[in-house]
Amino acid sequence: MSVLPQPLQSLIDSFSTLPGVGPRTAERYAYHLLRSSPAKAQELSYTLEQLHDNISYCHKTFALVKTGQKLSPLYTDSRRQKNLVAVVADQFDVVAIEKTNSFRGTYHVLGGLLSPIDGVEPDQLHIKELLKRINDDHVKEVILATNASVEGENTALYISQQISNRSIKVTRLARGLSVGVDLEYADQITLARAFEGRQKV
Repeated sequence: MSVLPQPLQSLIDSFSTLPGVGPRTAERYAYHLLRSSPAKAQELSYTLEQLHDNISYCHKTFALVKTGQKLSPLYTDSRRQKNLVAVVADQFDVVAIEKTNSFRGTYHVLGGLLSPIDGVEPDQLHIKELLKRINDDHVKEVILATNASVEGENTALYISQQISNRSIKVTRLARGLSVGVDLEYADQITLARAFEGRQKV
């Protein structure tokens, strides 16, 4: 039996389900909200309630956008090169690359990486949509900006095989990125150098 009131224990249990949040951290989060003004907890509650209703996906790039917005501003911006596409695993890779201020192309978010052991097959990723974009936007270069992991490498290899018969340039981020490092955790200098030193596949 818990020595804490059930509402507080339930909140701790909810925080514990988040990635990277252990029991002690979950307790600190819960105690902080309990000691804060009720308005702070209500604001957090409202924000969480709105999350799924107000977030959607760009029809072209599959980046996150506000509900009702069909295309990402990173795609519609006239200063962006639509014929240059960086293929990434998820939205937070886009955020990481954007922080470098060194990429003026567009993005294509796969929605994950190939991982047969986890049941993630090509049809579950936005690879078919990428192939269509290559035609529609007359893409000249595809940058395979997936993580330097086994899954990232396998995904990059699969995509490069799918587009090998097209007359476009296919590059991979240079090895400024350490093996096993996710893009969202890489520092800006390393990411910028990786883009500058990308190589033909």
